Amino acid sequence: MIKKHLLLGAHMSIAGGFDKAITRGESIGCTTIQVFTKSNRQWYARPLTEEEIETYKNTASQSSINPVVAHASYLVNIGSADKTTHEKSAKSFAEELHRCQQLGIPYLVIHPGSCGTSLSEKECLKKISDTLDETFAKLPGKTMVLLETMAGQGSNLGYQFEQLAELFQQSEYKNRVGVCLDTCHIFAAGYKYDTKQEYEKLWDQFDTIIGLNHLKVMHLNDSKKECGSRVDRHDDIGKGKIGLESFKLIMNDKRFFDIPKIIETPRKDLTDDLRNMRSLIQLITKENQKKLIINEMLTKKK
Repeated sequence: MIKKHLLLGAHMSIAGGFDKAITRGESIGCTTIQVFTKSNRQWYARPLTEEEIETYKNTASQSSINPVVAHASYLVNIGSADKTTHEKSAKSFAEELHRCQQLGIPYLVIHPGSCGTSLSEKECLKKISDTLDETFAKLPGKTMVLLETMAGQGSNLGYQFEQLAELFQQSEYKNRVGVCLDTCHIFAAGYKYDTKQEYEKLWDQFDTIIGLNHLKVMHLNDSKKECGSRVDRHDDIGKGKIGLESFKLIMNDKRFFDIPKIIETPRKDLTDDLRNMRSLIQLITKENQKKLIINEMLTKKK
Protein backbone atom coordinates (compact mmCIF):
# COMPACT_ATOMS: atom_id res chain seq x y z
CA MET A 1 0.00 0.00 0.00
CA ILE A 2 1.36 3.40 -1.00
CA LYS A 3 0.78 5.93 1.75
CA LYS A 4 -0.09 9.54 0.93
CA HIS A 5 1.34 12.54 2.73
CA LEU A 6 -1.30 14.42 4.70
CA LEU A 7 -1.12 18.02 3.49
CA LEU A 8 -2.10 20.15 6.47
CA GLY A 9 -0.90 23.58 7.52
CA ALA A 10 -1.72 27.18 8.35
CA HIS A 11 -1.21 30.72 7.13
CA MET A 12 2.33 31.87 7.96
CA SER A 13 3.85 35.34 8.26
CA ILE A 14 6.55 36.37 5.77
CA ALA A 15 8.07 38.84 8.24
CA GLY A 16 11.84 38.74 7.82
CA GLY A 17 11.65 37.03 4.43
CA PHE A 18 9.66 34.45 2.49
CA ASP A 19 12.00 31.71 3.70
CA LYS A 20 11.01 32.50 7.31
CA ALA A 21 7.42 31.48 6.53
CA ILE A 22 8.67 27.99 5.70
CA THR A 23 10.74 27.66 8.87
CA ARG A 24 7.79 28.89 10.95
CA GLY A 25 5.55 26.30 9.33
CA GLU A 26 8.10 23.55 9.90
CA SER A 27 8.33 24.48 13.58
CA ILE A 28 4.74 23.32 14.17
CA GLY A 29 4.66 20.38 11.77
CA CYS A 30 3.00 21.96 8.73
CA THR A 31 3.32 20.06 5.45
CA THR A 32 1.72 22.89 3.47
CA ILE A 33 1.37 26.61 4.25
CA GLN A 34 -0.27 29.76 2.95
CA VAL A 35 1.41 33.17 2.72
CA PHE A 36 0.82 36.68 1.47
CA THR A 37 3.30 37.71 -1.21
CA LYS A 38 3.52 41.22 0.27
CA SER A 39 1.95 43.29 3.03
CA ASN A 40 -1.78 42.66 3.04
CA ARG A 41 -2.39 46.31 3.92
CA GLN A 42 -0.69 47.78 0.84
CA TRP A 43 -1.66 47.87 -2.82
CA TYR A 44 1.85 47.44 -4.16
CA ALA A 45 5.29 46.25 -3.07
CA ARG A 46 8.88 46.79 -4.13
CA PRO A 47 10.17 44.22 -6.66
CA LEU A 48 11.70 41.03 -5.29
CA THR A 49 15.47 40.85 -5.40
CA GLU A 50 17.34 37.92 -6.94
CA GLU A 51 18.74 37.16 -3.50
CA GLU A 52 15.26 36.95 -1.95
CA ILE A 53 14.07 34.65 -4.70
CA GLU A 54 17.12 32.39 -4.47
CA THR A 55 17.00 32.22 -0.65
CA TYR A 56 13.33 31.27 -0.71
CA LYS A 57 13.75 28.65 -3.43
CA ASN A 58 16.73 27.07 -1.65
CA THR A 59 14.79 26.89 1.62
CA ALA A 60 11.69 25.52 -0.12
CA SER A 61 13.64 22.85 -1.99
CA GLN A 62 15.03 21.47 1.28
CA SER A 63 11.70 21.61 3.13
CA SER A 64 9.01 18.97 3.61
CA ILE A 65 6.45 21.73 3.10
CA ASN A 66 4.93 21.40 -0.35
CA PRO A 67 3.02 23.12 -1.79
CA VAL A 68 3.21 26.70 -0.59
CA VAL A 69 -0.03 28.55 -1.42
CA ALA A 70 -0.28 32.34 -1.73
CA HIS A 71 -3.30 34.48 -0.91
CA ALA A 72 -3.94 37.79 -2.67
CA SER A 73 -4.42 40.97 -0.67
CA TYR A 74 -7.91 41.57 0.70
CA LEU A 75 -7.75 45.06 -0.85
CA VAL A 76 -8.04 43.53 -4.33
CA ASN A 77 -11.49 43.71 -5.93
CA ILE A 78 -11.24 42.97 -9.65
CA GLY A 79 -15.04 43.18 -9.92
CA SER A 80 -15.25 46.78 -8.70
CA ALA A 81 -17.35 49.26 -10.65
CA ASP A 82 -15.17 52.13 -9.45
CA LYS A 83 -12.56 52.81 -12.12
CA THR A 84 -9.76 53.76 -9.71
CA THR A 85 -10.36 50.81 -7.41
CA HIS A 86 -10.53 48.41 -10.34
CA GLU A 87 -7.30 49.74 -11.87
CA LYS A 88 -5.49 49.46 -8.54
CA SER A 89 -6.92 45.97 -8.00
CA ALA A 90 -5.95 44.73 -11.46
CA LYS A 91 -2.42 46.10 -11.10
CA SER A 92 -2.00 44.70 -7.59
CA PHE A 93 -3.36 41.30 -8.63
CA ALA A 94 -1.00 41.14 -11.61
CA GLU A 95 1.91 42.07 -9.36
CA GLU A 96 1.05 39.26 -6.93
CA LEU A 97 0.70 36.73 -9.75
CA HIS A 98 4.11 37.80 -11.05
CA ARG A 99 5.66 37.41 -7.58
CA CYS A 100 4.18 33.90 -7.29
CA GLN A 101 5.70 32.96 -10.63
CA GLN A 102 9.08 34.37 -9.63
CA LEU A 103 9.02 32.29 -6.44
CA GLY A 104 7.61 29.17 -8.09
CA ILE A 105 4.41 29.22 -5.99
CA PRO A 106 1.81 27.07 -7.79
CA TYR A 107 -1.42 28.60 -6.43
CA LEU A 108 -2.66 32.14 -5.79
CA VAL A 109 -5.99 32.30 -3.92
CA ILE A 110 -8.18 35.33 -4.61
CA HIS A 111 -11.59 36.51 -3.43
CA PRO A 112 -13.55 36.75 -6.72
CA GLY A 113 -14.85 40.29 -6.22
CA SER A 114 -17.64 42.52 -4.97
CA CYS A 115 -20.22 44.19 -7.20
CA GLY A 116 -21.24 47.05 -4.91
CA THR A 117 -24.52 48.77 -5.76
CA SER A 118 -23.89 49.96 -9.32
CA LEU A 119 -23.23 46.63 -11.06
CA SER A 120 -25.50 43.64 -11.50
CA GLU A 121 -24.19 40.22 -10.52
CA LYS A 122 -23.82 39.28 -14.20
CA GLU A 123 -21.93 42.48 -15.03
CA CYS A 124 -19.60 41.99 -12.08
CA LEU A 125 -18.85 38.36 -12.99
CA LYS A 126 -18.04 39.48 -16.55
CA LYS A 127 -15.69 42.16 -15.23
CA ILE A 128 -13.92 39.61 -12.99
CA SER A 129 -13.58 37.13 -15.84
CA ASP A 130 -12.29 39.77 -18.27
CA THR A 131 -9.71 40.98 -15.74
CA LEU A 132 -8.50 37.45 -15.11
CA ASP A 133 -8.11 36.80 -18.83
CA GLU A 134 -6.32 40.11 -19.44
CA THR A 135 -3.91 39.31 -16.61
CA PHE A 136 -3.23 35.78 -17.86
CA ALA A 137 -2.58 37.14 -21.36
CA LYS A 138 0.06 39.53 -19.98
CA LEU A 139 1.58 36.99 -17.59
CA PRO A 140 1.87 33.53 -19.12
CA GLY A 141 3.11 30.97 -16.63
CA LYS A 142 2.30 28.01 -14.44
CA THR A 143 0.78 29.67 -11.36
CA MET A 144 -2.93 28.85 -11.11
CA VAL A 145 -5.41 31.38 -9.68
CA LEU A 146 -7.86 29.81 -7.24
CA LEU A 147 -11.24 31.47 -6.84
CA GLU A 148 -12.25 31.21 -3.19
CA THR A 149 -15.77 30.25 -2.15
CA MET A 150 -17.22 33.18 -0.21
CA ALA A 151 -19.75 33.69 2.58
CA GLY A 152 -21.77 36.24 0.61
CA GLN A 153 -21.21 39.07 3.06
CA GLY A 154 -22.15 42.47 1.65
CA SER A 155 -22.05 42.31 -2.14
CA ASN A 156 -19.24 39.72 -2.35
CA LEU A 157 -19.71 37.18 -5.14
CA GLY A 158 -18.56 33.57 -5.12
CA TYR A 159 -20.95 32.40 -2.41
CA GLN A 160 -22.85 30.19 -4.84
CA PHE A 161 -21.18 27.40 -6.80
CA GLU A 162 -23.05 28.64 -9.87
CA GLN A 163 -21.25 32.00 -9.70
CA LEU A 164 -17.85 30.32 -9.74
CA ALA A 165 -18.98 28.02 -12.56
CA GLU A 166 -19.92 31.07 -14.64
CA LEU A 167 -16.40 32.47 -14.20
CA PHE A 168 -14.98 29.17 -15.46
CA GLN A 169 -17.32 29.13 -18.43
CA GLN A 170 -16.37 32.68 -19.43
CA SER A 171 -12.61 32.19 -19.06
CA GLU A 172 -10.37 31.73 -22.08
CA TYR A 173 -7.66 30.35 -19.77
CA LYS A 174 -9.46 27.50 -18.03
CA ASN A 175 -6.19 25.71 -17.29
CA ARG A 176 -5.09 28.70 -15.17
CA VAL A 177 -8.20 28.77 -12.94
CA GLY A 178 -9.14 26.55 -9.99
CA VAL A 179 -11.11 26.68 -6.72
CA CYS A 180 -10.21 27.06 -3.06
CA LEU A 181 -13.11 25.90 -0.87
CA ASP A 182 -13.45 27.55 2.54
CA THR A 183 -15.53 25.51 5.02
CA CYS A 184 -16.59 28.56 7.05
CA HIS A 185 -17.58 30.51 3.96
CA ILE A 186 -19.73 27.83 2.34
CA PHE A 187 -21.44 27.13 5.69
CA ALA A 188 -22.21 30.84 6.17
CA ALA A 189 -23.44 30.93 2.57
CA GLY A 190 -26.02 28.24 3.39
CA TYR A 191 -24.36 24.94 2.51
CA LYS A 192 -24.83 22.48 5.38
CA TYR A 193 -22.81 19.27 5.55
CA ASP A 194 -22.85 17.83 9.08
CA THR A 195 -24.48 14.51 8.15
CA LYS A 196 -23.23 11.92 5.68
CA GLN A 197 -26.25 12.55 3.45
CA GLU A 198 -25.84 16.34 3.43
CA TYR A 199 -22.09 15.97 2.94
CA GLU A 200 -22.49 13.77 -0.14
CA LYS A 201 -25.16 16.13 -1.48
CA LEU A 202 -22.75 19.07 -1.10
CA TRP A 203 -20.00 17.39 -3.10
CA ASP A 204 -22.44 16.08 -5.70
CA GLN A 205 -23.53 19.69 -6.23
CA PHE A 206 -19.95 20.90 -6.40
CA ASP A 207 -18.99 18.21 -8.89
CA THR A 208 -22.03 18.78 -11.08
CA ILE A 209 -21.81 22.58 -11.11
CA ILE A 210 -18.03 23.19 -10.98
CA GLY A 211 -16.24 19.84 -11.16
CA LEU A 212 -14.19 18.18 -8.43
CA ASN A 213 -11.15 18.31 -10.72
CA HIS A 214 -11.09 22.09 -10.22
CA LEU A 215 -10.75 21.83 -6.42
CA LYS A 216 -7.08 22.50 -5.61
CA VAL A 217 -6.97 23.79 -2.00
CA MET A 218 -9.21 23.83 1.10
CA HIS A 219 -9.40 26.34 3.93
CA LEU A 220 -10.55 24.48 7.05
CA ASN A 221 -12.20 26.96 9.43
CA ASP A 222 -15.10 26.70 11.84
CA SER A 223 -17.75 29.42 11.85
CA LYS A 224 -18.81 31.77 14.64
CA LYS A 225 -22.12 32.40 12.86
CA GLU A 226 -25.02 30.16 11.88
CA CYS A 227 -25.48 28.38 8.56
CA GLY A 228 -26.90 30.80 6.00
CA SER A 229 -25.96 33.88 8.03
CA ARG A 230 -23.83 35.24 5.15
CA VAL A 231 -21.41 36.50 7.82
CA ASP A 232 -17.71 35.58 7.53
CA ARG A 233 -16.31 34.96 11.03
CA HIS A 234 -13.80 32.16 11.53
CA ASP A 235 -13.64 30.08 14.71
CA ASP A 236 -11.46 27.33 16.18
CA ILE A 237 -12.08 23.81 14.90
CA GLY A 238 -14.91 22.26 16.92
CA LYS A 239 -15.77 25.48 18.77
CA GLY A 240 -18.03 27.04 16.16
CA LYS A 241 -21.39 26.30 14.58
CA ILE A 242 -20.22 23.84 11.91
CA GLY A 243 -19.58 20.91 14.23
CA LEU A 244 -16.82 18.31 14.38
CA GLU A 245 -18.75 15.75 12.32
CA SER A 246 -18.39 17.94 9.21
CA PHE A 247 -14.62 18.14 9.63
CA LYS A 248 -14.44 14.41 10.37
CA LEU A 249 -16.15 13.70 7.04
CA ILE A 250 -13.65 15.92 5.21
CA MET A 251 -10.56 14.54 6.96
CA ASN A 252 -11.58 10.94 6.16
CA ASP A 253 -12.61 11.56 2.56
CA LYS A 254 -10.07 9.70 0.40
CA ARG A 255 -10.87 11.97 -2.55
CA PHE A 256 -9.23 14.83 -0.68
CA PHE A 257 -6.15 13.19 0.84
CA ASP A 258 -4.02 14.93 -1.81
CA ILE A 259 -5.69 18.33 -1.39
CA PRO A 260 -3.72 20.91 0.68
CA LYS A 261 -5.78 21.80 3.77
CA ILE A 262 -4.95 25.13 5.39
CA ILE A 263 -6.42 26.56 8.59
CA GLU A 264 -7.09 30.28 9.07
CA THR A 265 -8.42 29.98 12.61
CA PRO A 266 -8.03 32.68 15.32
CA ARG A 267 -4.59 32.76 16.90
CA LYS A 268 -2.33 34.66 19.25
CA ASP A 269 0.72 32.61 18.28
CA LEU A 270 1.75 29.42 16.47
CA THR A 271 0.65 27.19 19.35
CA ASP A 272 -2.96 28.02 18.45
CA ASP A 273 -2.36 26.76 14.90
CA LEU A 274 -0.79 23.58 16.26
CA ARG A 275 -3.76 23.01 18.57
CA ASN A 276 -6.25 23.39 15.71
CA MET A 277 -4.26 21.11 13.40
CA ARG A 278 -4.14 18.47 16.13
CA SER A 279 -7.91 18.77 16.52
CA LEU A 280 -8.24 17.85 12.85
CA ILE A 281 -5.73 14.98 13.08
CA GLN A 282 -7.72 13.43 15.92
CA LEU A 283 -10.74 13.16 13.62
CA ILE A 284 -8.96 10.80 11.21
CA THR A 285 -9.96 7.19 11.82
CA LYS A 286 -7.26 4.67 12.74
CA GLU A 287 -7.91 2.88 9.46
CA ASN A 288 -7.22 6.03 7.45
CA GLN A 289 -4.24 7.03 9.58
CA LYS A 290 -2.58 3.84 8.34
CA LYS A 291 -3.00 5.12 4.77
CA LEU A 292 -1.39 8.48 5.48
CA ILE A 293 2.05 9.81 6.36
CA ILE A 294 1.35 12.27 9.17
CA ASN A 295 3.94 14.59 10.72
CA GLU A 296 4.74 13.15 14.17
CA MET A 297 4.51 16.58 15.78
CA LEU A 298 0.79 16.65 14.95
CA THR A 299 0.07 13.26 16.50
CA LYS A 300 1.57 14.03 19.91
CA LYS A 301 -0.83 14.54 22.77
CA LYS A 302 -1.64 18.14 23.62
